[in-house]
Amino acid sequence: MAERSTAAVDVADNSGDEPLTAQADQSTADGVAQNREWDTDIDEAQGSGGTDGPGKVSPPELHSGHKLARRYRLEECVTRLDGFSSWRAVDEKLRRAVGVHILPADHSRARAVLAAARSSALLGDPRFVQVLDAVEENDLVYVVHEWLPDAVELTTLLASGPLEPHDAYQMVSQIASAMAAAHREGLAHLRLNPNAVLRTSSGQWRIRGLAVNAALRGISSESPQRADTEAVGALLYAALTQRWPYESDAYGLSGLPKDVGLIAPDQVRAGVHRGLSELAMRALVNDGATASRHESPCTTPEELVKAIGEMPRIRPPEPAFTAPPEYQRTTYQQGSYGRPAPHPGVTQPVPAPPAPLQSRTGKALKWAVSALLIAALGLGSWQLADALMDHGDKSDDTNKTQTTDGNDKNSKTKPLKPIAIEGARDFDPFGDQSEKPSDISKTYDSSLATYWQTDFYKGANFGNLKPGLGIILDLGKVQQVGRVTVTFVGNTSVELRAASSDAISEPTSFDAFTKVADGSGTTVTLKPGQSLKSRYLLVWLTELPLTSEGTYRGRVADIKVTG
Repeated sequence: MAERSTAAVDVADNSGDEPLTAQADQSTADGVAQNREWDTDIDEAQGSGGTDGPGKVSPPELHSGHKLARRYRLEECVTRLDGFSSWRAVDEKLRRAVGVHILPADHSRARAVLAAARSSALLGDPRFVQVLDAVEENDLVYVVHEWLPDAVELTTLLASGPLEPHDAYQMVSQIASAMAAAHREGLAHLRLNPNAVLRTSSGQWRIRGLAVNAALRGISSESPQRADTEAVGALLYAALTQRWPYESDAYGLSGLPKDVGLIAPDQVRAGVHRGLSELAMRALVNDGATASRHESPCTTPEELVKAIGEMPRIRPPEPAFTAPPEYQRTTYQQGSYGRPAPHPGVTQPVPAPPAPLQSRTGKALKWAVSALLIAALGLGSWQLADALMDHGDKSDDTNKTQTTDGNDKNSKTKPLKPIAIEGARDFDPFGDQSEKPSDISKTYDSSLATYWQTDFYKGANFGNLKPGLGIILDLGKVQQVGRVTVTFVGNTSVELRAASSDAISEPTSFDAFTKVADGSGTTVTLKPGQSLKSRYLLVWLTELPLTSEGTYRGRVADIKVTG
């Protein structure tokens, strides 16, 4: 009976293999359209090596058109190495492209590959290329993963030059936070190189081959967190300089000059961002020494994420202004349709207006119209004055005969009182856990001139990367909330969510907040449908406006809470 597994399969394995953390961390070519995916055996350049030599087992004899499980049709072999092969394939059941790694079931690393694939699938982090299936069937072991036809490898991006500082900052931020999340679950990569990092059409960065590619090549490390952190530093170094930070050439990049050692990126190339240069040096093995500062090295992805968070945000470059094309007149202008176009240089005659009425009949008609207008104005004025006098008499009568009960509850509406916001923080549970935290205080400083803004996205729905993000408000204590008024820069869709009134501390999960109101616009008043008591409120952005830069970004200028 074939052994089949999906993302829900338990990672427990009785084969006696080493723990997953010690062996599953690597990446082969997984899913980039247009150009054939290639690999390079330059592990020593990153300080990692295989734990066992090349196996004697030959890759399975497969060919284009072969089907696995009567579902996955192989299309093109993109890697054939060390007893396994990687293919671009088609899932005929779901009609989508997928990637497939295949090796014999009796391969020395087959059990480790299965365990790594199942653990990677259970992580379920969208920042990684997802494992869709892991199967042992008909003397074969194969792993099916996502194929991203719109993604581009970092290798390809660097072929045309180094990245802009903002792009490099976004890359290292997203890659470091993703690897920190993976290591918290005991998963490492160990082959994190420019071939394993992809940028999608929406501008987001994805990592492929988590755990699986290391298991395919039998790579392990005694300090996997340090190895992955150094790999992220090497990626940032390459993105800033278009050079590989080792003496050997790799991934289409030239290495550093021999016998020179590791030198800072801003000494390799002019114009490199100083903060990013120092960050790359802290992640690489150099004890954190730079030309002007001595910072402690970053030895884990968590430390690298913290160091990135301490840096000033790098803003995207201002878009270049393009003058609109000169207005072109056509023959279909108003009043000219169906008429011949005037010849250049020919003065067109202007039709003369009709002559005024000069006869006796014309003069009499003008006097009659004037008299009617004067009479109408006089009659209207008299009726208006009469109506106003009548209304005044009725008001006086009412005041004389009607008394006011000072205790009548309906005589006055209870005024809403402002509720002070004691604190706030950014809330990004479905992303990298952080979104411009240094500017949060601008959302309740009573100034519309300042605002907190999100990162930029390629679509109004956050580029389909996450359902939303927002700001958690702390009111200091449980209070009766009447309404929350949010002022945005640009038309924005928003929800008001509230934590339970018995919450003793700020919730950390999205599910702890319940939706109580929603709306959209530039100034949105969110009023709960029923009585609401809470200390913690969540202003949750769900749809972003288009900015002048051509991207989508949320901007919150002011938040007011009243009870």
